[in-house]
Amino acid sequence: MSTTEVAKAVLPVLQDYAAIVGEPEITELRELARRLAGRHVKMVNSTAVGGGVAEILNRLVPLMEEVNVPTRWEVITGGEKFFHVTKAFHNALHGAPYEGAADWFDTFLATNEENRRRMRFDEDFIVIHDPQPVALIAERDSRPSRWVWRCHIDLSNPNEQVWDFLKPWVDRYDASLFSSPQFTRGLRIPQYLFFPTIDPLADKNRELDAVFVRGVLEQFHVDPARPILTQISRFDRLKDPVGVIRAYRLVKRYEDCQLVLAGGSATDDPEGAAVLREVEEAAAGDPDIHILNLPPWSHVEINALQRGSTIVIQKSLREGFGLTVSDGLSGSVSACQSFLCQGAGRKRASARQRALSADAEPQTLPYIVSGPSRRRLILIHNRGALCRPRFLRPLFLSPKTKRDSSTSRPDRKS
Repeated sequence: MSTTEVAKAVLPVLQDYAAIVGEPEITELRELARRLAGRHVKMVNSTAVGGGVAEILNRLVPLMEEVNVPTRWEVITGGEKFFHVTKAFHNALHGAPYEGAADWFDTFLATNEENRRRMRFDEDFIVIHDPQPVALIAERDSRPSRWVWRCHIDLSNPNEQVWDFLKPWVDRYDASLFSSPQFTRGLRIPQYLFFPTIDPLADKNRELDAVFVRGVLEQFHVDPARPILTQISRFDRLKDPVGVIRAYRLVKRYEDCQLVLAGGSATDDPEGAAVLREVEEAAAGDPDIHILNLPPWSHVEINALQRGSTIVIQKSLREGFGLTVSDGLSGSVSACQSFLCQGAGRKRASARQRALSADAEPQTLPYIVSGPSRRRLILIHNRGALCRPRFLRPLFLSPKTKRDSSTSRPDRKS
């Protein structure tokens, strides 16, 4: 087992974003960075490809280096058992039951310790992303560095056994970052808010020619002439792809539509293949259900699928990022999001809601797909309500995300 450093790709420079966010924002970012000039940062997470953390770091690290804040991104490694343990932790922290073996906590700590011994922590700031590498904080006792735990998941209702195991490690950090106030827990350390954001210049969000979009749809045997419902997500039970198929079949009774389930897997998610099989079984050979297991570099194809869709769905049972919702909205497509999402994902669709009962009145669904205002913004409530949210502007470069006040909530249960 060895530590892997992530190579940095050639990406847009900071000035390229001025046309999107304005010169004052770019100037303020440079001023904020000037105060940290020469300070070194290390980012540590559990996968180089797949998932929102890797996507964010791929864009963030080069921009930090451009403004003279040298940043190193490293990925911990572990055996198959370790990632089964961390996936069970991930599900449990989102409220699922935990049925781990007696030695799973030992496996988690042993793998963290092995990574700690192989890695160097000479930087001024160490940012640890999510629970998988949380125990690397053991190195802090021998270093003067500042350590920050960046939590990208929803901790509003964690399994107590798993959280009680992880919390003492989190409390050893200097500070923590959360994506939403609703995601926080009672901690001994300061907690800060940092909204997850998208990059408007990334291949997944840039403008595409209509002819190209049509070509991608046809490449995947999707008919551009008929309504298209699409969900872009990893094959993960928390994204409820089987539930999306059920919703599609409800619509199909009234409207001749198609469903695209496009996703992939991450190296730290051992359940992806099993979930993909469940999705394929639920599809039962329906020729209008297109299941696309895409490689992690398929950003342009994902962009085209979203832009070519009538409705983009995000039916997360729990959500840490909600990036796919902003991606869909940035492409000016309709967006369907499960209202059971909490915090950051839910925030993207909280205004001007129009309730319609999809369960009680399924005849409303085909109207949404085929009605005169096809390209509207739609939400699917977990109990069936449909809502129209406002468009959320991309926040990728906003310094405001760096100035938000502490979200520490002492009344929250620890």
